[in-house]
Amino acid sequence: MFKVSINKKVVVFGFIFTFFSSFGQSFFLGLFNAPIRDELGISHGQFGNIYASATIFSSLLLVWVGKKIDEYHIIYYSFFVILLLFFSSLLFSFINNIYFLALGIFLMRFAGQGLMSHTATTTVSRFFNQTRGKALSIIWFGLSSAEFILPIFVTYLFLIYSWRTVWHGIAVLIILFLPLIIFNTIRTIKLESREKERRPQKSFIIKSWRRRDVIKDFRFYVVSLNMLAMPWIATGVFVYQSFISNSKMWNIYTIPKGFMIYSVASIVTLFFSGFLVDKFTSRKLIPLMNIPLLIAMFVLLYYQNEISAYIFLGFIGISNGLANVLGSSTWAEIYGVKFIGSIKALTTAFMVFSTAFGTAVFGIMIDNGFSIEDIALISIIYIIISLGLLLIIRKTLEPVILKK
Repeated sequence: MFKVSINKKVVVFGFIFTFFSSFGQSFFLGLFNAPIRDELGISHGQFGNIYASATIFSSLLLVWVGKKIDEYHIIYYSFFVILLLFFSSLLFSFINNIYFLALGIFLMRFAGQGLMSHTATTTVSRFFNQTRGKALSIIWFGLSSAEFILPIFVTYLFLIYSWRTVWHGIAVLIILFLPLIIFNTIRTIKLESREKERRPQKSFIIKSWRRRDVIKDFRFYVVSLNMLAMPWIATGVFVYQSFISNSKMWNIYTIPKGFMIYSVASIVTLFFSGFLVDKFTSRKLIPLMNIPLLIAMFVLLYYQNEISAYIFLGFIGISNGLANVLGSSTWAEIYGVKFIGSIKALTTAFMVFSTAFGTAVFGIMIDNGFSIEDIALISIIYIIISLGLLLIIRKTLEPVILKK
């Protein structure tokens, strides 16, 4: 047998968990938007309001449950998350009214988008120090791979199976595969476990902030405004992809195929961003994060040709690749790693909440006659304002240094 280092096992664990977090991500749930709405007889706005409300409640619960990752060994915490994801997937297949729809979305957002990604990024952010950027960029390949494979694959499955049968298969895959992964990767990892460092240890350490101190720091909110642009805007695009296709008069397969470009752009960006973070730090790179997203919204605003779908999704993919790495490493750089679980629980909850905001705002605007171009313009204004605030305070984004 091949002997795999503990560093690589932790990365494999993070990769698999981010891949499986896709089942609760908006790009994946958005694929089921049309068949569920048709079966239940609800509008875009009604679906959006249910989706947003369920997501908000999941983000509130995540603040408390996510904090527990600082208190339990990761194998026990991970097994709990796996069981919850399995139950959530199974329940989703039985949706037959709006109440089950709300419960199903709540559980999938909480277990999938919330806890699966939170568990992966927190574990890797805490375990790695000198190579944190590279490790985070590698694990986010998991989600990018899912974004590349699943949209077109699920669209094909709809030609053969019902959407309920697809969810049955997902539930079986989760319960059979994921327990084997955690037993073979992070079984020996503890809260104090760290990577084996090759370089000499530094003579100083970064102060670890408690969550109650972080929420009093104005920098936290300015950085968060920028980090939340990608989730709320991209979620609106993903959930209402059928509306965008109809508005632009694109083929039904245009956006699902465009997700391949989105995924490739994310993967290429992830490859480079990990090295850049380790060399320049996240604090210096974060102003660049939403520039591609801004370009994507201009493309959506001005262009109608189907080729523009691939271009705007490609630019969103670039921002996504940057956001995935910077969104995890920035907090560890500024606030330390001792309490990173509770801090990440809060930031992940904000991220989940922002996806609810995006879904609700898009749905309300669509039902009130806003065009996709109007929505793109509003997105542009948000990005410019949040980026302007970040540029004003960028020189203050330094950690508190303590001597050993």
